[in-house]
Amino acid sequence: MRSALCSIPVSLVTKREAVFAMRHQFRIPIIKVPIGRFLFLLISLVLWFALSPFLERLVGFSFLMDLFVTLVLISGVFAVIQKRGFFIFSLCFAIFTALTRWSLHLLNISSLEPVNHILSILFMGFIVGIILSYLFKEKEITSDVIMGAICGYFLIGLLWNNVYALLEVIEPNSFQFSQSHDTGGGLDFIYYSFVTLTTLGFGDITPISNPAQSFSLLEAVMGQLYLAILVARLVGIHIAQSFAKKSS
Repeated sequence: MRSALCSIPVSLVTKREAVFAMRHQFRIPIIKVPIGRFLFLLISLVLWFALSPFLERLVGFSFLMDLFVTLVLISGVFAVIQKRGFFIFSLCFAIFTALTRWSLHLLNISSLEPVNHILSILFMGFIVGIILSYLFKEKEITSDVIMGAICGYFLIGLLWNNVYALLEVIEPNSFQFSQSHDTGGGLDFIYYSFVTLTTLGFGDITPISNPAQSFSLLEAVMGQLYLAILVARLVGIHIAQSFAKKSS
């Protein structure tokens, strides 16, 4: 009797979340093809990486970067829209993070810079956690699973970009830059983060302080573990799918 009563709220919550997800599932007009939860996030990330290098020398580059970051934040909210609680929390979190970033540049409040980096780290870490939870719960490889895996990798690199930028604010000269780079502005830390995440290690940006070296090592290990574990997971799902198709 007690177990039956306890199961009622869980089933109701699950049903409500399913209905909420169906109501907020976007479909392409005319052909009515459903859009995956990670499609917008992947598009916004690709646009950011593809266009930022060509827009860096423009006068309003910081404004354009704020637009890209805001687009990524909004897309990250859409990625967790299937669960009402996570959606509301991530929406409030994204709005607060975006307002902090815009206030930093429009109002020129330098004290908001570390706050902006901390909020960005927390938000991206939250979205990465949601993505990983989704990837390890799925039992079938779909386009959404592939896009989620790519988004997770991109977001990890952007998360560490904010870690390095925050470290440079707290402890200046934590990194040594070559003549081809400025002192940690623009896209330098994004570049360094993904060079470290992929273990390329060109050496044009070098971690000098102990925290910078430790964080760089941690990101390099995290990047390798992400690929190794995730690829193993996707291969395992693919094998299970193949066996299921053969047995049917």
